[in-house]
Amino acid sequence: MAAMATENDKVFRKFSQAEIEEMKAIFEGGNLKVVAKKLQKELETLEKIPLHIAITGEAGSGKSTFVNAIRGLGDEDAGAAETGVVETTMDPEPYSHPTLPNVTIWDLLGIGTPRFKPDQYLKQMSFQKYNIIITASRFSAHHTQLTKEIQKLGKKCYYVCSKVDADLDAAEKCRPRTYNEEGILEEIRNTCNKNLKKASGSSPWVFLISSWKPAKYDFQLLLKILEKEMDEHKREIFILSLPNISAQILKKKRAELERQIWKEALVSGAISAVPLPGLFCCCYNQAGGKCYCQAFGLDDDVLCSLTRQVGKPVEELKSEIKMVPTASSINKEYVMSLLKSYALSFRHGS
Repeated sequence: MAAMATENDKVFRKFSQAEIEEMKAIFEGGNLKVVAKKLQKELETLEKIPLHIAITGEAGSGKSTFVNAIRGLGDEDAGAAETGVVETTMDPEPYSHPTLPNVTIWDLLGIGTPRFKPDQYLKQMSFQKYNIIITASRFSAHHTQLTKEIQKLGKKCYYVCSKVDADLDAAEKCRPRTYNEEGILEEIRNTCNKNLKKASGSSPWVFLISSWKPAKYDFQLLLKILEKEMDEHKREIFILSLPNISAQILKKKRAELERQIWKEALVSGAISAVPLPGLFCCCYNQAGGKCYCQAFGLDDDVLCSLTRQVGKPVEELKSEIKMVPTASSINKEYVMSLLKSYALSFRHGS
């Protein structure tokens, strides 16, 4: 009994307190039909929840490259936003996440262009809930104007210096003997904070990143802060959309997928106990297996993009994959072989 209680504790730690209380009330009511429908509706809703992230900034500041980086893509990958040294964005341009179509990153018209009018910009660009101002240089009068307009809407804004690697390279060339990376990063951060405080009267978050090196500087801190300040359901989608650039991100994805798997298992168990027309059985199947693999980057297209980021051949990356298939190798035959092996294990175990 103690072992069973410990296992139950592990399961319920994967759910929020609100979810636990709600499921407990339903189960105590003894209505498995309600349980199954409730959990299935949650799973279906999660797949459809839209998440929109708007990226703006000065023309040529690296907006489009950042749009690609936050989706785990390189500038030359299929579906990548067009990049260039001049403004390439004229109208709000939506870019879907490569594996999660309900996640959209919007590349907006650059501020400081002839078409930029601060008092009309937010309405024209249809700003969504999360807005990131990206700059490759010092903040200008355009940033000051835009900051004030965003504050009028009561929106949160996250400021990003997106080419900090170029700033560091320039500083090292100018001061090779006294070059100190941490000191220069602190200098850039203080300058940004000073200008923002002067413009808005507050000190919002400032992130120093390189879209070419997402594993360095503040890129992961930016993702962490965005995740923290989202509501629960959008947070779940956001976590699964993150680029696989660190072990920490992979652990977060694992925890989120485990929560989903337990919900699917509860639905399957309820359906088995009380067969209901129109309810699907959430088991490990071809589509589900591919989704899990894609979330962890175990997909041929994602691996090819990753090779360009880490500078290693795709064969070397694939050789590190143990015990699991890639998304492209999950087919009907693979799923059937798994089911047969589980059936045999259960038979021998009993």
